[in-house]
Amino acid sequence: MTQEKVLYTGTTHTTGGRDGASRSSDGRLDIKLTSPGASGAGTNPEQLFAAGWSACFLGAIGLAAARMKVAVPADTAVDTEVDLVVAGNAYFLRARLNVSLPGLDREVAQALANTAHQTCPYSKATRGNIDVVINVI
Repeated sequence: MTQEKVLYTGTTHTTGGRDGASRSSDGRLDIKLTSPGASGAGTNPEQLFAAGWSACFLGAIGLAAARMKVAVPADTAVDTEVDLVVAGNAYFLRARLNVSLPGLDREVAQALANTAHQTCPYSKATRGNIDVVINVI
C-alpha cells in the first residue's frame, strides 16, 4: 500500500469571475482577470491553465529524461494552446501541447513527451475529459 502525501496546496481567492481578480493566499499571485478577447488588462483562466500545464509538463519531461538517462536540452519548451469552445449551449476546453526538444532524436523526443503525458498531473486530470493533442515539433 502506498502512503499518500500532499506536497503542496495552491489556494486562491477569486472575485468577479472572468472580469474580476484572483489572489493567492501567500500573495505571490495577484492578478486581474479579463474575458478572452476583451480589451481589459488582465489574463484569463485559459492562459493561466496553459501556463500551469506547460510548467508541469516540463517537469514531467525532466523526470522521464532522468529515468531514460537522456539529457534534456537547455532550450526545451512547451507551447500550450487551450481553446475555450462553445457548441450550442455547451462550453468545453480542448488543448494542444507543442513540445520542442531541440537536438534530440525524434523517437527519443516522442518517447519523452508520451511519458510526460502519462505522468504529468495536469495531463492526468484532463485525460478523458477534454481533447488533447501532444505534438513534438
